[in-house]
Amino acid sequence: MDGFFNWFEHHREQLVYSMLLLGMGLPLVNFLGYLIRRALRKKATDQAVMLLSKGVVYVGSLLIVLMVLHAAGVRLGALLGAAGIAGVAIGFASQTSLSNLISGLFLVWERPFQVGDVLECGCDQGVVHSIDLLSIQLRTYNNKLIRIPNEILIKSAFTNITRFPIRRMDIKIGVAYKEDVERVMEILREVADRNPYCLDEPEPVIIFQGFGDSALEILFAPWFAKQDYVAMRNSLLVEVKRRFDAEGIEIPFPHRTLYAGAVTDPFPIRLVGDPPGTGLAGRGEP
Repeated sequence: MDGFFNWFEHHREQLVYSMLLLGMGLPLVNFLGYLIRRALRKKATDQAVMLLSKGVVYVGSLLIVLMVLHAAGVRLGALLGAAGIAGVAIGFASQTSLSNLISGLFLVWERPFQVGDVLECGCDQGVVHSIDLLSIQLRTYNNKLIRIPNEILIKSAFTNITRFPIRRMDIKIGVAYKEDVERVMEILREVADRNPYCLDEPEPVIIFQGFGDSALEILFAPWFAKQDYVAMRNSLLVEVKRRFDAEGIEIPFPHRTLYAGAVTDPFPIRLVGDPPGTGLAGRGEP
């Protein structure tokens, strides 16, 4: 116990300095990262602000720790040598993490998406919540968090739905065979012209695609600003249904016809549920 007190008395100034440096340095680094995010919020993209602030916090925290160790009398040369040997061993044991790290650097350099974009990767779809060196995080529309390793994004295909400022919504519409196709296409164009979310330029794409099993198939594809997706889809579909009802245009459902062949007898018909002596069954008809 006396030896401990003697050591403490001998290194008291170094320990106090190290504690002050650690207690004040780390909060200061975090505050510096906050200032960077606040200052660049309107001048740079969310992705650049996030990466820059995290880089400053990580590098600053590492420098603070090294300064604390040096002030405590730790020989940094021997420590760095041991860290290098340990790093080689850890590198072999964590090849997946290293692959994700390298993939993350490629994604940061290429910038195929940024924070706030809507990304679709396989069965996962959501808004890019954060971009890290090992993975990205997606926030789904029902407020769930999905973590996708960067290696998967490099090796597989993904879709950035909101990369460009405008999008096209492809809506397939079927009408009955008795309808006038040109009149139907004219009505769809009028609906697009009156909808406040449909863009006039580029013009809506309206194509008669062909003859379906139960309907004439028409592609109705207006353009819209990417932030108006939900509002335009709801209002547009409601307006199409309202106009079709007003114009008497039929939207058919699938029909099935059973044909027994010309040389066979017709299917017998029997009504079930009539009381005896009434209806067709009571008159002895099959």
